[in-house]
Amino acid sequence: MADSLYLSIWFPTFREGEMMPRTVGVLRQFPFSALHEGITYLSVHPVAWSEPTVLERRFNPGISPEEAADVASEFAHDDFAFVFEAFWDISVPNDDAQGETWVQRPVAVRFLVHGLQFDEGIYTDDGHIEVDFGLDSSFVYEGPHVSPAIENHMRANIAKLVAFSAAVEKNCAVSGRVLWSESEANLAQKLIAKLQQTQ
Repeated sequence: MADSLYLSIWFPTFREGEMMPRTVGVLRQFPFSALHEGITYLSVHPVAWSEPTVLERRFNPGISPEEAADVASEFAHDDFAFVFEAFWDISVPNDDAQGETWVQRPVAVRFLVHGLQFDEGIYTDDGHIEVDFGLDSSFVYEGPHVSPAIENHMRANIAKLVAFSAAVEKNCAVSGRVLWSESEANLAQKLIAKLQQTQ
């Protein structure tokens, strides 16, 4: 059964004035979809996820990370969280073919930015920024028939995921990052092993 796949990112500090610049730094590393470029959605959440949003905006066409951060910046408080949505192009099972063939298409990715006081300090477990890639089935596909073509699609997806994670580590002055899913605390070794198997 597929689980959601996440990348949790921590920084040495994440004060109010650093929240948006650090978020822009992460978003700049992301390989945006050629069809759906930029940030396509932004929401602002006060105090806890259970509270109603104070701002929700969709952008069509998408806007740059800097423009999205400008919209969110007036709410950059320790007890607020933000959701930025963007798309990237990865291969996914084609529903019409019972997963036997894969197609490349834009897939939504959400960036959850947690202020230090938001939801009782949820950042300690989930990261200052938590990247939600959606279901992990495009990366750790366990179907009954894993053909060479499917292996190639998975290898390309994993390579894109690893490249993004590595770019964040190299360019964003992070203090820690963990790739994980709901069923496995740390997926990095499993994904790297899968990538090596398919090379």
